[in-house]
Amino acid sequence: MIMGCERLQGQVVIITGAAQGLGEALAQRLDAEGASVLVADMNIEAATKVAAGLKDAIAIQVNVCSPEDCDRMARAAFDKWGRVDKLVANAGIVISGPIETLTYSQFAKVTDVNLNGYFNTCKAVVPYFRKQGKGAIVQINSKSGKKGSSKNSAYAASKFGGVGLTQSLALELAEEGIRVNSICPGNLLDSPLWVNSLYEQYARNQGTTKEKIREKYINQVPMRRGCQYEDVANLMVFLLSDESSYMTGQALNVTGGQQLF
Repeated sequence: MIMGCERLQGQVVIITGAAQGLGEALAQRLDAEGASVLVADMNIEAATKVAAGLKDAIAIQVNVCSPEDCDRMARAAFDKWGRVDKLVANAGIVISGPIETLTYSQFAKVTDVNLNGYFNTCKAVVPYFRKQGKGAIVQINSKSGKKGSSKNSAYAASKFGGVGLTQSLALELAEEGIRVNSICPGNLLDSPLWVNSLYEQYARNQGTTKEKIREKYINQVPMRRGCQYEDVANLMVFLLSDESSYMTGQALNVTGGQQLF
């Protein structure tokens, strides 16, 4: 991981879904950039471990599908540090499958976490941003938020909705100094999510092997590699910092050329 230059020194950042994987890596990068970090996740034991490894952090158990949990999360940050400056809405899940086997409850669960949860976290922090006259939200979206994904309709639908929410909130809040942007990463092919879950899911859905699935996705990327945590973290820091002060309502690709618009 590239070490930070403390571009977020003195800033209080809430990050959801930060107990493992990409969220943990992003929390560590926020810490390296000088931020105070609220590590939010349903897995409080893992979140507490992540927070313990940071310089100035606390962990909170949060289900982003619960508006009450999200309000409690924002209050906890304010009570600890007296301000809330940034939000990284990272919490998300994937349940894939063809439409004939994907159930309504599975579809609803994915959209509840990925879209409704994003709304809940934004709604919780905006009042604090308004008091300060500024703030920044970065949603971790996906390339699937711009292009449909076969046999992955719930995830793609939730992420398309996330881009729409980003754009709409950006328009609504721009005059109040609050910026809202999304990051659309490519496939994190070496991450625990892929290694421990998605290769198997996609191989089963597509009637092939995990090795063939990895080869398929690598072949789709002009730069011939999967997205890395560092790739996402670099853009996250830029979007949270004043370096991007004239940017809002954007959904920016980090896909190695796989997604071009």
